[in-house]
Amino acid sequence: MAFTRATGKHRRPSRMKRTAAHATGVAALTTTGVIGTLAAPALAAEPAAEQTGLLPVITIGDSVAEQIDAQAAAQEQAAAEAAAEKKAEAAAKKRAEERAKEAREAKERAAREAERKRLNTYVPPISGSYVSTGYQAGGSLWSSGSHTGVDFHAASGTPVHAVGSGTVVEAGWGGAYGNQVVIRMNDGTYTQYGHLSSIGVSVGQTVAPGQQIALSGATGNVTGAHLHFEARTTAEYGSDIDPVAYLRSHGVTI
Repeated sequence: MAFTRATGKHRRPSRMKRTAAHATGVAALTTTGVIGTLAAPALAAEPAAEQTGLLPVITIGDSVAEQIDAQAAAQEQAAAEAAAEKKAEAAAKKRAEERAKEAREAKERAAREAERKRLNTYVPPISGSYVSTGYQAGGSLWSSGSHTGVDFHAASGTPVHAVGSGTVVEAGWGGAYGNQVVIRMNDGTYTQYGHLSSIGVSVGQTVAPGQQIALSGATGNVTGAHLHFEARTTAEYGSDIDPVAYLRSHGVTI
């Protein structure tokens, strides 16, 4: 007995056939141009579920991107602030170093100026003394017939000081002057200290104002202890100048 397959609306086509038929229909519509008018609404309605599923993903992606941008901006701002702070610290350090350098230079200048003034200062050869015999006083005591220097009152053993800065050119016995010291001063003049009981410097030694160079005495051609002091234009006898005027011209009160 033969069986025949039922036809009509009682049996629904399989899914595969429905898909094939749908594809065939779409192809036919495409070739006829009807897809441009009919397919668009149908297709627009069908993928709606898929598109609505993408929207949250896009929203989340934008939020993450905004967070990343904000974090990057914060990091960039922090880096800029750190760089500015570092630059400010470097500038402050440089200013501090410059101020310290200026302070050192000012201190050095002040020290040099103080030393210059000290070296250019003149003092009396005997502290707290006075002139007992003046310049060019006459008498038989001096071979030239007059006094070539001045005598400062001083007991034997009184400290004798260099009146200014200079270099010792003579230190030893000086005939009628007894033990003597001659100093070439920094201004090119010479000073002489005679009748010393002892000498405390040597030739070639540099001396400063007020430095002790000897002790007063009564050596050589004298009648008693005192200090014979001369100012000269050269180291030699006979080039003497007024010693009181010389000292006063250098600020010493006599």
